[in-house]
Amino acid sequence: MKKLALAVLGVVPLLANAQSSVTLYGILDEGIHFQNNVAGGKKVSMDSLSGPFGSRWGLTGAEDLGGGIQAIFTLESGINIPTGQSAQGGTLFGRQAFVGVKSAQYGSVTLGRQYDMVFYFPEFLAGYALMGGPTSVHPGDLDNAANTVRWNNTVRYMSPSFGGFTFGGLYSLGGVPGDFTSQSGYSVGAGYANGGFKVAAAYQFFKNPTATAGKGLFTDNQSGVSNLTGSLNSGYQVAQSYQVAMIAANYAITDKWTVAGSYSNTEYGNLGASFLKNAAKFHNFDIAISYKFTPFLSSGLAYDYLKGTAVGKTGNSNLGNQHYNQISWATNYVLSKRTEVYGAIGYQIGSGTNSLGQSAVANISSLGDSSTNKQVLVRLAMRHRF
Repeated sequence: MKKLALAVLGVVPLLANAQSSVTLYGILDEGIHFQNNVAGGKKVSMDSLSGPFGSRWGLTGAEDLGGGIQAIFTLESGINIPTGQSAQGGTLFGRQAFVGVKSAQYGSVTLGRQYDMVFYFPEFLAGYALMGGPTSVHPGDLDNAANTVRWNNTVRYMSPSFGGFTFGGLYSLGGVPGDFTSQSGYSVGAGYANGGFKVAAAYQFFKNPTATAGKGLFTDNQSGVSNLTGSLNSGYQVAQSYQVAMIAANYAITDKWTVAGSYSNTEYGNLGASFLKNAAKFHNFDIAISYKFTPFLSSGLAYDYLKGTAVGKTGNSNLGNQHYNQISWATNYVLSKRTEVYGAIGYQIGSGTNSLGQSAVANISSLGDSSTNKQVLVRLAMRHRF
């Protein structure tokens, strides 16, 4: 008991003297998935990672340094609820891990593993975000609008709001001896909000995205697993550069009706001599509309179209010439301030020739290639915040 008392007394001064706050928070978003075709068969599974928010827990804090400046930090870990393991390839704080300073007048500067500017600006205005969940994710999440990857070793600046206008930028240090730019990248974005209308855009570029495990953009998790796994883009793992330009807008027509849409251009560059063209380019368009029946019940529809341009190889000039049409519906019911239940269904049709030179097959939310060009995904889920 004496040792315990001394331990408690040792902690108390820290709590009393520090003019700071630390908050534990989280989201548990667990669902049951039904896929009508994955590698030739039906599949029923549990999923806590591909919901509208993704299950996570985290710690965030701030300390007043005086003069309107705060020291801030966030540590956030993804949770694979069915197994209890860390998400993001087993990375402990795979969602976010950063520390920095913040000023209401000048903005914030943070260092660590962080989201890109697609996340902070156009992502939440896109049709995908209005619907939420895996059934409306852009095919392959090529533009990273569903946060498939985070950026390691980054320095990020986020501005305060200037009459509704905000902007930000991020740079990822490569850390490769003798080659300053290898495995490095940058991301910039800006947005404007005025009443019910919001618009935002972002651009980003990364060099050597499939480099050493844990260092490349597509291999940024502890396990080094790449997100180029489906036939839509797995043939482009040799790409030496990756870039995205995206713009999105969201408009609340009334208290009940909201519309949203986006366009993105994604490019896997410097593919090498084995391809007839040096870059694989994708154009993605989405649009969605939602209606709030009551303060507790809402529903919406979304449509997405993705077009990939042919890069070709000797004997197959159509390689990469692929098209995807996807429609999704979702409805959400709020049980309390912290708990919701929701359901969603998505249907995707692919056509053309994929990155492997084969007939394009469907793959909603990168949860597994169908054996045909069609696929259905259904998600029934519960979400709890703490």
